[in-house]
Amino acid sequence: MTANAPGRAPARERTFLGYPRWFGTLFVVDMWERFSFYGLLAILYLYLVADPGGGGRGMADGNAAALVGIYMALVFMASLPGGWVCDRLLGPRRATLWGGVLIMCGHIALAVPVGPTLYAGLGLVVAGTGLVKPSMAAMVGRMFEGRPERREAAFSVFYVSIQVSALFAPLIAGYVAERIGWHLGFGVAAVGMAFGLVHYVLGLRGLGDVGARPSDPATEGERRQVLRRTALWGGLPGAAVAAGLLTGVLTAERVLMLVGIGVLAVPVVYCARLLRRLPRDGDDRARMGAFVWMLTASAVFWLLFAQGPALLNLFALESVRRTVADFLVPASWFQSAQPLFLLLLAPLFAALWVRLGSRVGPAVKFSGGLLFGAAAFAVMAVAALGAEAGPVSPLWLLGVYLLLVVGELAVAPVGLSLASHVAPRGLDGQVLGLFWLFAAVGAALGGQLARLVDLIGAPAYFTALGGLGLLAAIAVWAARRGLQRRLAAGR
Repeated sequence: MTANAPGRAPARERTFLGYPRWFGTLFVVDMWERFSFYGLLAILYLYLVADPGGGGRGMADGNAAALVGIYMALVFMASLPGGWVCDRLLGPRRATLWGGVLIMCGHIALAVPVGPTLYAGLGLVVAGTGLVKPSMAAMVGRMFEGRPERREAAFSVFYVSIQVSALFAPLIAGYVAERIGWHLGFGVAAVGMAFGLVHYVLGLRGLGDVGARPSDPATEGERRQVLRRTALWGGLPGAAVAAGLLTGVLTAERVLMLVGIGVLAVPVVYCARLLRRLPRDGDDRARMGAFVWMLTASAVFWLLFAQGPALLNLFALESVRRTVADFLVPASWFQSAQPLFLLLLAPLFAALWVRLGSRVGPAVKFSGGLLFGAAAFAVMAVAALGAEAGPVSPLWLLGVYLLLVVGELAVAPVGLSLASHVAPRGLDGQVLGLFWLFAAVGAALGGQLARLVDLIGAPAYFTALGGLGLLAAIAVWAARRGLQRRLAAGR
């Protein structure tokens, strides 16, 4: 095969983490894209609830949490249409470039201290992320076509880049936002994404022809059909919502509820269409049916997880002793605890799963992950109760994040692995998309449920979340044998 043959990178000396230069080009873009995402997520809720006199939005706690939950859900979902655009219209290379431009423009819009730019900025970031994530994965996969062991190693390095970005983004963007100005904090993420784009453009020639063209170009008829459907299901509702907001018929709160309903409906429709493609009495359908039940349980975990950038962030701001040697630790810095724990614990869990082998099935792991999620909010309820008498030790919140990370390591990688196991031939990408759709459901529900904290108080709310996680853990444990039997059908 020649150096410029399709599906292979041109020959290059190994200069970046033991990989050719092209790998460094993609790595840097992914690192800065994740930096912008986690930097935004660390400060978004705090900005929304901050006093308008200090540059914030002054939103109610519950409404702000609902908005953050919807934003997270849309980010999870955006990879589905983004992947289609990558595969059928632009190709991975151009999709990555335009996605990065959209993300940068979104952060620039957020950096402008004008009210209407909030929703436009978040929308641009969502659209750009939906283009970048599947495109980056597609290019790395094609670079290592026919070399699965190298591909897995490369994706592991990319996973580390995500956690490193998630670790440092809240520290940098959070400090700037809380100490200097909220909008300047959003601007930091824009600068980071701009740096990634410049590095990407300069390194394009090192990619050879990989990702230069769509893998399955859409015909002119298919393009027109998608354009009509997009206008019908996206443009018309969007125009109606905009008109409702301008005339005062709709409020931002009602729009969030409508979007939340849409987020809940999409996975149901997507799942039903996917199942209809499978034989009614076949093994594929049995495996997929069991997988859907597992995903329903995982949505409960993501519901718990979604509290982190919202109400747990607020708890850090209002109820935690944050002064260390006369330095007031920014509340957003606590968002770095999860990626730090992930970096420390992920190798241990990888070794644990290898050691346990097939003796512990995915249902048992899911149940354990949910149990740790429930324990996190049991601890959170005790911390919230203690905070009624005054600020509490930061160790309470760090302990909660540690428990959530243990739960995440038992749910997320196991769920992704299970998706590849149960996927019928030719449907791998769609089944993987189903995993993220249920994560979106959990994030959206978590944001909507957060409205209850204003009605019942933080201790009762966190207790209820812990109880929900416990019920889900018990349900998965009780059904583990049946689920395992169906997941293994025909394999």
